[in-house]
Amino acid sequence: MPGIVHVVDDDASYLTAIQQVLEASGYRVATYASAQQLLDQQPDENKGCILLDVRMPGMSGLELQRRLTERGSTLPIIFLTAYPDVSTTVKAIKAGADDFLIKPVGPDVLLRAIARAIARHRDARELDGELEALRSRLSTLTPRQLQVFQIIVQGKTNKHAARELGNAERTIKAHRRAIMDKFQVQSVVDLVRIAERLGVLGAKDEPDATA
Repeated sequence: MPGIVHVVDDDASYLTAIQQVLEASGYRVATYASAQQLLDQQPDENKGCILLDVRMPGMSGLELQRRLTERGSTLPIIFLTAYPDVSTTVKAIKAGADDFLIKPVGPDVLLRAIARAIARHRDARELDGELEALRSRLSTLTPRQLQVFQIIVQGKTNKHAARELGNAERTIKAHRRAIMDKFQVQSVVDLVRIAERLGVLGAKDEPDATA
């Protein structure tokens, strides 16, 4: 299944029409007559997106967006409105909305927007997972290995690292092998890329540690 689409709109006939279009395209659909209903349900963060009306009785679409963000939700939001205005659009996009569509929306336009939103969300989650795995591996480095890592990703030689840290060159080579094993890479180029992703490229050395 391509994902779950959460549709929030106070217009019951519109909810029914949207649900039929989406289910015919293979989506699972959850409908909500108010923003509060979705907030109470706490939808699954793993996949899907939210189609959200801007103007509704009670909590508005923008307010729901704000509250979901406060809860740490990363589900992409596509706003739908029959009453567009620049100020609302800007607020929604600045707050992280994935798209802003004007009713009535043709099925093709809607389906393309949903597919883009779900794909971006999936890609972002995969990147977050990869980054978390790299952070976990970084945390397994000993203090000395971290120093060696920070030196070699700057393009410095084993000899330079040995001189800077007061170790024998063979000790630096052993640390370097251990670092590559922990990160599961084969080259310094790979380590440099990892350092860039982790934001530690060019970081200052930690205080001296024993080998």
